[in-house]
Amino acid sequence: MEALETAAADTDDFLVWVLVLSELAAFGILIAAFLLAAVRDPESFALARLHLSPGLATANTLLLLTSGWQAAMAARRHATVRQQRRALVFAALLGFVFTIIKLVEFNSEMRFAASASFNAFFELYFIITGFHVIHVVFGAMVLLLVAWRPGNSNIALITALWHMIDLIWIVMFPIIYLV
Repeated sequence: MEALETAAADTDDFLVWVLVLSELAAFGILIAAFLLAAVRDPESFALARLHLSPGLATANTLLLLTSGWQAAMAARRHATVRQQRRALVFAALLGFVFTIIKLVEFNSEMRFAASASFNAFFELYFIITGFHVIHVVFGAMVLLLVAWRPGNSNIALITALWHMIDLIWIVMFPIIYLV
């Protein structure tokens, strides 16, 4: 019986890494498209960036990093179930706050998306950041689900996924907002 549980855990680990790598590849392709478009039309990308909110994006970066830290706290070897639950719920709540801030940011940027001179920038911006927001919402919901029924393997799996979401934002942030 123990051998079956170990084999199942190995399969779960393998599948989560396939998911993580496929998501990294998808975001990598989107970010590469953004960079290529920026090289082709640097002036309109520079002007379009002026309509973004780097302050809100910086706040969101801090939220996700803090959320990732909380997820890591839940995955500590000697964390009690109560500590795991608290850290996972806090990580999820920070993910939802990230989403609310991003939606506020989207609302203020929508009016520029229709401009023909910013078209490529905002199309790619909304695709990339919107895809990321979907991942944040999904990940936060899974964090809450795992907090409800924590298990070390489930915590390890969602923490790996959550850190992938953090990593993507850390790469996206300077490329979209600062370059």
